[in-house]
Amino acid sequence: MTQLSFDAQPTAALFDASGAVLALGDGSIRFEDGSVVEAHGGAVLCAVRHPSGEGVITGGDDGRLVWSRPDEVAPLADTKGRWIDSVAASPASGLVAYSAGKVATVLDSSDAAFRREFTHERTVSGLSFDPKGRRLVASTYGGAALWYARIADQQPALLKWAGSHTGVAVSPDGAFVVTTMQDNQLHGWRLKDQRNLRMGGYPAKIRSFAFLSGGKLLATAGASGVVMWPFTGSDGPMGKEASEIGFEEGAVVVHVAAALKHGRVAAGLNDGRVWWADPAGQGLAFVKAERGAPICALAMSDDGQRLAWGDEDGQAGIADL
Repeated sequence: MTQLSFDAQPTAALFDASGAVLALGDGSIRFEDGSVVEAHGGAVLCAVRHPSGEGVITGGDDGRLVWSRPDEVAPLADTKGRWIDSVAASPASGLVAYSAGKVATVLDSSDAAFRREFTHERTVSGLSFDPKGRRLVASTYGGAALWYARIADQQPALLKWAGSHTGVAVSPDGAFVVTTMQDNQLHGWRLKDQRNLRMGGYPAKIRSFAFLSGGKLLATAGASGVVMWPFTGSDGPMGKEASEIGFEEGAVVVHVAAALKHGRVAAGLNDGRVWWADPAGQGLAFVKAERGAPICALAMSDDGQRLAWGDEDGQAGIADL
């Protein structure tokens, strides 16, 4: 295991083609090979792997969208100081989307001249592409909006549900949209008929969720263990009970990470510990058993073999599972 210590809090952990990447609150991007890139003049607020798999795209409170690789920093957009709150990228289509305030903007990683702007009534809190990268989903107050990512003038399809939606994901089969909410619950919609999925009962706010097992399971934070929702069949989690793994009285899972094509899931706890499990197997394995500051960033590699994390005190680690 590699242990790292920084003067700033990690705000995101990712894996790109080269290995683990940590984005920090001081605006720097730290690559596993030791390379350090000064990407922003302030905190990194959101990060995603570039559609090519090479390097990461980050948005900052300096209003800049930046593509960082170990040997290069390429500015992609500048919102003139408006915070970039969310970013998404699609390996399938090569599109990149970011939001600042009420506006979501789509760029094409292979065409510098391409740009589309989609304006919402309220602030955009999260972005996600569908599996083919053709539609962009934006979470906002009152629900989510679906846009065709390349079409300039259009009205979005609206998925409505009262309340503040704070993040969004599209299921890997493209059939469902799921949002995290300001209150302690998830909400979902089946796209073919916009039927609502209520996914509540959490003791804490859900800051993180991830699909695994080819999209058959959705793992979420916000409870004393990792809550797993079944997404099998055309009804998804409708009428089904969630399961919970790794339940521990007094602990709260604040971050989850998973490898979509594999069955492994990892949890970062509010007491600084990190564990992983295979829901089909037996038991948990702690990769960080000592307690400390709450985990604030967590990522699993695509092959399910490696884990990276950071805590609120600037401590971080990279481990082989």
